[in-house]
Amino acid sequence: MTTKAYGAYAADKPLEALDIQRRTPGAHDVQIDIAYCGVCHSDVHTVRSEWPGTQYPCVPGHEIVGHVSAIGADVRSFKVGDTVGVGCLVGSCGHCSSCNDGLEQYCERGMIGTYNGPTADAPGHTLGGYSQRIVVRDDFVLRVTHAPEQLAAVAPLLCAGITTYSPLRHWNAGPGKKVGIVGIGGLGHMGVKLAHAMGARTVAFTTSDSKRAAAKGLGADMVVVSTNAAEMAQHAGSFDLIINTVSASHSLDTYTSLLRRDGTLVLVGGPEKPHPTPNYTALVMKRRAIAGSLIGGIAETQEMLDFCAAKGIVADIELIPAQQINAAYERMLTSDVKYRFVIDSATLAK
Repeated sequence: MTTKAYGAYAADKPLEALDIQRRTPGAHDVQIDIAYCGVCHSDVHTVRSEWPGTQYPCVPGHEIVGHVSAIGADVRSFKVGDTVGVGCLVGSCGHCSSCNDGLEQYCERGMIGTYNGPTADAPGHTLGGYSQRIVVRDDFVLRVTHAPEQLAAVAPLLCAGITTYSPLRHWNAGPGKKVGIVGIGGLGHMGVKLAHAMGARTVAFTTSDSKRAAAKGLGADMVVVSTNAAEMAQHAGSFDLIINTVSASHSLDTYTSLLRRDGTLVLVGGPEKPHPTPNYTALVMKRRAIAGSLIGGIAETQEMLDFCAAKGIVADIELIPAQQINAAYERMLTSDVKYRFVIDSATLAK
């Protein structure tokens, strides 16, 4: 099936309108007419080959919300017309210990990403959500129960939401815990909303004094300007958990010094180059940890969507036509968006 999309043919080329092919749904497939697709920093890294292994043509997009338009003969969990979502992965081996534990994102044979992942479909790698429709195995489709008018703002939950929700849940954020969120962007603004909704004492870190009011509006109990040494010193040794969403290389020592004994700094932002080596002494003297976290499994992503629906949580977005995607990339790189671009997929028909 021919489908209109936006993608790039090379790392040094802008995204452009193109036609792609989607497979006819198999027995366990769900065909989704895409209504909205969020724009993630990972899209830029991949399209521009800032991360290795990009295959072209590259059609990004892994924050997908839409409606079921066809199902395979053996699909029982969805019906035509259902509102659904697709996140960062569309396949895994299904048999390793991680998959058996519902942690498909850590599949030991390698998860299949929603774009740039291996597939038998032409052109040999997956093509993502900057498109009119997608066909996905039913095991990797998620149910969306938010109100129809919220669907555009739901789309970023499929990456930005689960990327911050998963470590907050794994490290038991909640009442009695002090949680920091570094960076108030696409990921960070969701981290603040979720940590606050979980009942944690939530502190937002920003480099900009001008973002104080905005961070408070998202649910932060306190806002700290990370370039202000006096403000930072007031919080030394006090955090149970800090989620670092910044996608640029920087010194981690700034934040490990703020952890209490047994506290953890979790990295979720993917930098363009490695962070400098952290101070060994600051870690061993307080049994502090630096950890990483990758999106979430399918069950946990569904849990996150249900939690957000119950709490009325969505992303703060700017809705754009597909034809503005290149300008949106440039604006995103200068943090000129509050806080996530979302493509109105209806504009692809133009």
